[in-house]
Amino acid sequence: MESQIIGVKQAAAAPAVRHLTVDAESAGQRLDNYLLRVLKGVPKTHVYRVIRSGEVRVNKGRAGADTRVAEGDDVRVPPVRLPDRSAVPPAPAREFTVLFEDEHLLAIAKPAGVAVHGGSGVSFGVIEQLRQARPQARYLELVHRLDRETSGVLLLAKKRSALTALQDQFRSRDTGKVYAAMVFGAWPDRLKVIDLALHKASDEAGERNVRVVAADHADGRRSITLVRVAQRLPELTLLDVTLKTGRTHQIRVHLAHHGHPIVGDPKYGDFARNKALAKATGFSRMFLHARELAFDHPATGQRITLQAPLPADCAKLAAP
Repeated sequence: MESQIIGVKQAAAAPAVRHLTVDAESAGQRLDNYLLRVLKGVPKTHVYRVIRSGEVRVNKGRAGADTRVAEGDDVRVPPVRLPDRSAVPPAPAREFTVLFEDEHLLAIAKPAGVAVHGGSGVSFGVIEQLRQARPQARYLELVHRLDRETSGVLLLAKKRSALTALQDQFRSRDTGKVYAAMVFGAWPDRLKVIDLALHKASDEAGERNVRVVAADHADGRRSITLVRVAQRLPELTLLDVTLKTGRTHQIRVHLAHHGHPIVGDPKYGDFARNKALAKATGFSRMFLHARELAFDHPATGQRITLQAPLPADCAKLAAP
């Protein structure tokens, strides 16, 4: 009798260890960003989990998420099951408000609620949508990140040379970043500098949690935030916040630590007041906006300062 195998799919081969060789276009990237790009569709939480576990090796040695890969590096990746890309719909093509563009870089006004890239339960983000909208673009990479709920200036590179030059500026703190943040309560005028160490940890699900720690904490990182009162409203204060260091969730944690959490912050905020404000005004997201970014142009060296106006919902809440 003929074997009854028609219509039965062969079991997919079990994932195996992979060895990736870093190419010139990827040189200088952080290990986590490199893996998120080459392992498209693998949940972000899983990528960070295998890095923390030590299963990812660079040139046979353990490496952290912030390790910079170099051209020719051998990256060992443990068995991970890649998604069936044929079953994943492509990101929709989308353009965003352009603040600046030339042959080297692109700066856009990122809306709140849009992730900068896919992963961790998000199918796609700004970068995937822009690549779909610009199929002719030979190169397009994120220079930095903004939290999903943060709006404002977002910088992308259109050349590898621009990416490395701009990321060097971000690492060396040669950029100027100013955020608009609405907080609960009356921020004291005298409190202009916050210099508190922060410690970042992740739970088993990969959820990041940042807290203030003592300056001599073994895993703490010094973090400096400059604060200026821009406007006072009943029970609220609009702040201009300048970052001197760029730690994860730095503004959100620093402001909340001083008893003035950002309006709408779902993680470090005042949940009861968020709910009451949303009911009274309809404003239901985090009021944190990257309103200004200054940097040296990667090709000309000219200092460029870009600004993104407050989104309509933020401007409405801030109206006198």
